[in-house]
Amino acid sequence: MVNKLKLFTILYFLVFLSAFGQETSKVLILTVDSEIDPRTNRYIELGMEKAVEEEFDAIILELDTYGGLVTDANDIRERILRSDIPVYAYINTDAASAGALISIACDSIYMAPASSIGAATVVTQTGEAAPDKYQSYMRSIMRATAEKRGRDPRIAEGMVDETLEIDSISPAGDVITFSTSEAIKYGYCEAQVDSYQDILDRTNLSEAQTEDFTLSWTEKVISLVLNPVVSGFLILIMVGGIYYELQTPGVGFPIAASILAAVLYFIPYYLNGLAANWEILIFFIGIILLALEIFVIPGFGVAGVSGLILIFTSLTLVMLDNDNFNFDFVNIESIVRAIGIVVTSSLVAGVMMIVGGVTIYKSPIFSKIALSYEATKELGYTSKVKNEEDLTGKIGTAYTVLRPSGKVTIGDDYYDAYTRGEFIARGQRIVVIRDEGSSLLVKAKA
Repeated sequence: MVNKLKLFTILYFLVFLSAFGQETSKVLILTVDSEIDPRTNRYIELGMEKAVEEEFDAIILELDTYGGLVTDANDIRERILRSDIPVYAYINTDAASAGALISIACDSIYMAPASSIGAATVVTQTGEAAPDKYQSYMRSIMRATAEKRGRDPRIAEGMVDETLEIDSISPAGDVITFSTSEAIKYGYCEAQVDSYQDILDRTNLSEAQTEDFTLSWTEKVISLVLNPVVSGFLILIMVGGIYYELQTPGVGFPIAASILAAVLYFIPYYLNGLAANWEILIFFIGIILLALEIFVIPGFGVAGVSGLILIFTSLTLVMLDNDNFNFDFVNIESIVRAIGIVVTSSLVAGVMMIVGGVTIYKSPIFSKIALSYEATKELGYTSKVKNEEDLTGKIGTAYTVLRPSGKVTIGDDYYDAYTRGEFIARGQRIVVIRDEGSSLLVKAKA
């Protein structure tokens, strides 16, 4: 009896140690219930990175989407195909167009009752079929993805091309869209399920811990900034900040607001893979050219116009998923929308500059940081009326750029000076035409 008790105790202890030493499986849940776009792309990228870093055993990707941008969907497809962690698609209602492509890339597909998958024809934002080059690209990646996952590639193509006739499945003239039962019948769904738990039970993960992936607050801010309305507002701040800083140089706040708006504008697009380095670079080149035009080069010519073109080009391009200026997979509606946001925001900023400039000029706050009244003799201000000697005919040097006013030096003394409209560069020799006491009328010395 004692020996049996000892044996039972040892076996119990071994079982306890075995259970204690066994790690619980972990499954990460990613949810896509909106359009496939750069925000979705980044959400899935961050989720899959978390799954790798924290050694999750599987990923369940819940999909309820009518599609979106093909370029972002392809990024997600490639990421799933390269994943060492199994990714299971859970279609909860719809996986159309780009959503179908992502589903087919997953290791297994499970569908809720009354769900559908397919209808992957590339369309414009008006709902019309895109040109054939877009359809050809979509057909090829749908076919390649289906082959990779052991599914019928002809069916995947038929989800895109309505001209394909597939025996007993789809007549010519219709793109393929499967219901849950049809998808199971033709190998595009493993089973109908009612919840995540059904998927876990079928994949030997019934005891696994599940975790819903959510973005951090910083990532949520980034997603918010990608909203076209917010992007337009940031452009407005950028343009307005530069304008008001030029009106009251040295104040600092307007240009600081403009710089902050530029950072908030570009970083989200950069992190989402939309803003390339060269697109951001041409923005700053444009700013430099514009500054040169304002502070160094006279008039408003090539540098100023080129600067404005580069700035607006940069602001527009970062919204578009082009590949080094290749717009093959960017539809015309996206281009028009991006241009519209930039132009509209700039026009609104222009109106606010005109209307708001007067209001700000009259405000008490403005009077504390800039002179908003005339410094008259009645208020106690005086000015030098006459130089000690007549400086007419004297030779000097332009101490600053004269465009047309600035400062000159004659001997060891500095004087305010102006020209009759000509531009005189700093360091250039000048001759005084007329001594007006408070300032000198000068011209470039021949």
